[in-house]
Amino acid sequence: MKHIGENVVRIEAEALRALADRIAGPMADAFNRAVELIYRCTGRVVVTGMGKSGIIARKIAATLSSTGTPSLFMHPVDAVHGDLGMVVRGDVVMALSSSGETEEILRLLATIKRLQVPLISMTGDTLFPVASRSGRLSTVAAAADVALDCSVAQEACSLGLAPTASTTTMLALGDALAMALSEKRGFKEEDFANLHPGGNLGKRLARVETLMHAGDAVPRVTLKTKMPDVIYEMSRKKLGVTAVVEGEKLVGIISDGDLRRLLEKRGKDVLDLTAAECMTGNPKTIAPGEFAATAIAIMEEKKITSLAVVNGQGKLEGIVHLHDLWGTEMM
Repeated sequence: MKHIGENVVRIEAEALRALADRIAGPMADAFNRAVELIYRCTGRVVVTGMGKSGIIARKIAATLSSTGTPSLFMHPVDAVHGDLGMVVRGDVVMALSSSGETEEILRLLATIKRLQVPLISMTGDTLFPVASRSGRLSTVAAAADVALDCSVAQEACSLGLAPTASTTTMLALGDALAMALSEKRGFKEEDFANLHPGGNLGKRLARVETLMHAGDAVPRVTLKTKMPDVIYEMSRKKLGVTAVVEGEKLVGIISDGDLRRLLEKRGKDVLDLTAAECMTGNPKTIAPGEFAATAIAIMEEKKITSLAVVNGQGKLEGIVHLHDLWGTEMM
């Protein structure tokens, strides 16, 4: 049985290699036109497909949406029973059909043309190189403004019936379009984070400002604050640290570790000192817009459990504690 599994993967890998060669060569112009068509779209990309192609279409729509290209999946059967109203001028339709003759998709073509909505097709037509064309194009490919070639030499199914290599090729081509568009739009980590607020992706890309203690929850004292009041502030806010500020500007940090070391060195005389005499000046800080992962990396490097959060002018915005980062599941 392992040989069957190996064979399936090799057949699909060969189909992907052939697709990559087409994108790099004879299909490059069509691929670039598809990217440009979607890039200039003022509406959404409406992706449609039936059966296994429909499942791939759902995934392509989801990938496009999560990488900065507003997209949705439209089931072709639901479309002819009212959902076609979700397609409006300004949209782009992407239709997936291995045969290019899927009846449910053919029913949509007249409305798509009437609305003057551009159509991109992904079919099994052997379009490239041009010299290899035999006979007429499928109806869907012929109707498309941009026809993309998802043809495969063979399916991985031993009967040649179950969509395998063909759907893998469609999926990869959809990913290729999504990533090309993402690059063209200048899509960045912060954009990805904004579109993934939940789940592990959202946690990994969480910003310091969403996790830090802010406002009255931030322990802070002035340079002249006596150490008994410093200790009270640290105990009351329960972060094991307090910021030392001059106005709203951070000038130092006092941690419970600093206190222990001072007590070992000076004993009860510490209580006669001020915050200015006990603080660590120029403490390590982080900007509120930084990723939580960056905060963790700094804490691990400096072997500390808290970071003061300051803006570009040095104003204290908050404090982020190691405990606040446990929920990000990066630790």
